[in-house]
Amino acid sequence: MSRYLKPLAGTSRRVVGVCVRRHSSLTEELIENMDKRATWDRFYAETSSRSSPLRNFEWFFGFQSVRDLILPLVQSTSRSDALLQVLDLGCGTSDLGPCIYRHSPHPVQVTCADISPIAVRLMQEHVRAKPIQPHSSSSLLDFVELDCTQLHQHFRSGSLDLIVDKGTTDALLRSREGRGKAGLVLRQCLMALRRSGSLLQFSDEDPDARMLWLETEAQERGVMAADVGVQEVGELRGVCYYCYHVTPRQLTGPGC
Repeated sequence: MSRYLKPLAGTSRRVVGVCVRRHSSLTEELIENMDKRATWDRFYAETSSRSSPLRNFEWFFGFQSVRDLILPLVQSTSRSDALLQVLDLGCGTSDLGPCIYRHSPHPVQVTCADISPIAVRLMQEHVRAKPIQPHSSSSLLDFVELDCTQLHQHFRSGSLDLIVDKGTTDALLRSREGRGKAGLVLRQCLMALRRSGSLLQFSDEDPDARMLWLETEAQERGVMAADVGVQEVGELRGVCYYCYHVTPRQLTGPGC
């Protein structure tokens, strides 16, 4: 057992169970199949209401818990010649991407992407009903249906400045058939990022386990293709959360 926190699987079951406690069969399906589109379509269909305003569903925590990690990074990465390209990977109905759009003083183009067309539709309708005023009038916000294992079909290599992953990799790693997909997503994120870009993974997973996994999966031809760091976000309801900061590394030498 790590010195840092509780086992990953137990925490996952507790978080999911609280969110869908009225749907016991959905809870079990979600825990086992969090890498499947059909699972998330069912989840958002059963936990949303057409008769009342959308309540943003937040894995782990909301934007305010991590704004001091995200906004300074956006500011330090900013380029004077173009919008900063930000991807909220596996956005669901979270308010994280819209809050980056709302609060970033630097012009950003925030793409909120999710595998579930139902989640995407709910957020599109929510933003149309309650328009968001961005800090910068040049900023843009979009919601797209996207399988995160197929980033290369939507984003060209070296096109993104920041990718934010709040629970998406955790969901894949916890699924019966998702571990290989999680590694694929990481490698595609590194390809899609600019050399100056960053991937932020927010997770409750033990740094001993996540750092080892990241360092293993981020290898290209046996050479580390990324630098990996970790910072504690804080504790919420007895669970400690972390931010894993992954940045592409410029590979040099024969064959690179």
